Amino acid sequence: MPKRYPAVAGYFYESDPARLRKQIEQCFTSEHGPGSMPSKGGAGPQTLLISPHAGYMYSGPVAAHGFSQASKAPQPKTVVVIGPNHHGEGTEVSVYPPGQWVTPLGEVEIDSEIVNRIVESSDLISMDEYSHVYEHSIEVQLPFIQYTFGRVKFVPICMLNQSIEAAQHVGEVLAKVIDRAEDYLVIASSDFTHYEPHEEAVRRDRAVIDKILKLDIEGFYTEMRDKRATLCGYGAIGALICYAKLKGYTNPLLLKYATSGDTSGDKSSVVGYASIAFLRR
Repeated sequence: MPKRYPAVAGYFYESDPARLRKQIEQCFTSEHGPGSMPSKGGAGPQTLLISPHAGYMYSGPVAAHGFSQASKAPQPKTVVVIGPNHHGEGTEVSVYPPGQWVTPLGEVEIDSEIVNRIVESSDLISMDEYSHVYEHSIEVQLPFIQYTFGRVKFVPICMLNQSIEAAQHVGEVLAKVIDRAEDYLVIASSDFTHYEPHEEAVRRDRAVIDKILKLDIEGFYTEMRDKRATLCGYGAIGALICYAKLKGYTNPLLLKYATSGDTSGDKSSVVGYASIAFLRR
């Protein structure tokens, strides 16, 4: 069975387990983070997340807001992470085959049952290892998942095709194959506007976030194009919006927005990060 090893450990996040745990804890307690450590399986509303995927020193505190919110819900059995394909190689939409992913915090088992059901239900989504080898957008979520939830299963979905049609298809397939939504946490991994001055990034991103909070997938794609908001994981967000509507996660909440300039101090050219939850009452 295939085993996927880290591509960006020691670069986007610490490669030593003890230092990585401390780094994640500092994201939660940061002035830009939620200010407290995550819960351990509460009775709060079931949650979906949009989460950033840059280096932890930049986007980690924003990501911590989402995991803090998700930790208030009952413990998921499986976490699905949908991310973009930054490298442009592999299949149009790929799910990693049954096996394991490895991080400095240990191994996580692929949920083979759901992976097989996804591929059987789709003529677009295929099993493919190659798409995932170097891709960081999904990997960066995994140490946060391990730290927050402990032992869970995992389904990584990598989108090279991020068209609105592909996004809707991925959302619909997930809604079809996931019978008990309460057993799953689905995360869309995306950063927002890239390499603009801080105020311009905020202007572009706020308009796009407004459409996300309205669960308006068509408006989201239109606004992103019109405002030239250079989100990298827009297909993952589109898929999550579609899934959220089909499964009744109709209470969206912006938990935190910040840019890399907020954490680095350099606001001349920034990347925007948002942590957004979709709650199911």
